[in-house]
Amino acid sequence: MYRRSFLTGAMALAAPRIGWSQEPTESFEALARRLSEVPHRDPAMQLAAPFDDLTYDSFRAIRPAEGGAAGLPLGEGFAADLLPPGFYFQDKVAVEVQRGNGVEPIAFDPSLFTFGESYFDTPVRMRASDSENMGFSGARFRAPFRQPTFADEFFVTQGASYFRAVSAETLYGLSARALAIGTGGGAPEEFPVFTRLRLHEAENGTARLDALIESPSVAGAATLTITPGEPTTIAVNVVLFPRVRITDVGIAPLTSMYLKGPLRAVVSDDFRPRVHDSDALLIENGAGEMLWRPLTNPARLQTSAFADAGPRGFGLIQSARTFAAFEDAEAAYHLRPSAWVEPDGDWGAGSVMLVEIPTEDEFFDNIVAFWRPEQPLDAGETYRFRYKISMGADPLASRQPRIHVVQSRSGLVHDQPGRLQYVVDFDGSDLDGLRPVIESSAGAVLGLSAYEIAERGHLRVGFRFEPGDAEAAEIRLVLRNDDGTRWSDVWLHRWTPARDGGP
Repeated sequence: MYRRSFLTGAMALAAPRIGWSQEPTESFEALARRLSEVPHRDPAMQLAAPFDDLTYDSFRAIRPAEGGAAGLPLGEGFAADLLPPGFYFQDKVAVEVQRGNGVEPIAFDPSLFTFGESYFDTPVRMRASDSENMGFSGARFRAPFRQPTFADEFFVTQGASYFRAVSAETLYGLSARALAIGTGGGAPEEFPVFTRLRLHEAENGTARLDALIESPSVAGAATLTITPGEPTTIAVNVVLFPRVRITDVGIAPLTSMYLKGPLRAVVSDDFRPRVHDSDALLIENGAGEMLWRPLTNPARLQTSAFADAGPRGFGLIQSARTFAAFEDAEAAYHLRPSAWVEPDGDWGAGSVMLVEIPTEDEFFDNIVAFWRPEQPLDAGETYRFRYKISMGADPLASRQPRIHVVQSRSGLVHDQPGRLQYVVDFDGSDLDGLRPVIESSAGAVLGLSAYEIAERGHLRVGFRFEPGDAEAAEIRLVLRNDDGTRWSDVWLHRWTPARDGGP
């Protein structure tokens, strides 16, 4: 039935080539193990016209065709769309669908897509030999998870090993990756690529995607089990077979954008008070502390390491949820999802890493967070990592009760040159028995105070900071009760000099 509908809707001069195998299929894990024992193969494809010379607009004018690359049925109302190559997406991705014990490979053909007449002479023709050398750039999944009569997209993977998801209350925003290598280091970063995707039929409201991972340093396999909703959850199972010793690996990497916010707002002269997909890194460490680290757009690249053993979770958070916080009717940043990573099992010792890269605009993802194991990954060994990513408006809504950080803001003290004023808001309205405790690795903290903001139901802690001759300072703030027990998230901030050299 699927095969018939696929062929009937094709728009090609020749029908798409689809092979069907009833033989038991090799797992991607077994395939990755074999690939790790041979030299790396370059996944870049030889693009044929018109895919070899696309602009941003012409690439967007190529769309999956119904009955072709669009609407591949996966059962239970789920469907997948296959995405075209070209523009930024030069790596060849093979796609197949598993049904029962057999696999149905889908051969690339331009007839699977429609081409906007403003940019292309239609119909688009391609020699069979050119089609055979090309593949797709990724896939997206759709299901009626927001309303019962419309199959809305909830997940997409396209480019390297990137993937994104939306929930019932959010739009697309930050991205996840299967693996990062060399992020934030001195050498060029290595981007492992999903070179083969195996789509499975949905079960119990859940989609499943297997992906083969290839890069010069490692071969691997990932299984992503995606359940759309609020939040949308992605259970990730990654197995890695390093070809070489990898000292700078990033597990469960999240990538986002932060241009400006209420900390260092003058970094960008913009009519909007905030411009970001995420504004904080949140970490629940093995000791049970919840660390809130506001993101920055620094003057120079900076990397922070939060050492831990047995982390309980980490994520990039979009805390502001009102239109007034951003005043952006087009980008709708207030609807971008937060993402929370929960390890499945003990990940041992290592560090949550945060890389913050300077940027002058909002079109560059300049924030990366990931887990780095303490020990390198050795060649010839096998490594497994299991975790769940929750993407939604508030994936931590059920976290343990304590007083949480809501926001933090800073600005110059205009009558006291060389000093900054900070305020940190917590989501409580009762200061009885609580006191702020603050530490700084450099500079001086002055005028620490705490008071209630009745209009918002917040507790506000304010202080002035004088860096003096410091090049950097780590500031730590927490609310404690009378016996010293920690009663709030721990607010962490790295101060560095502003771009103009001021505080």
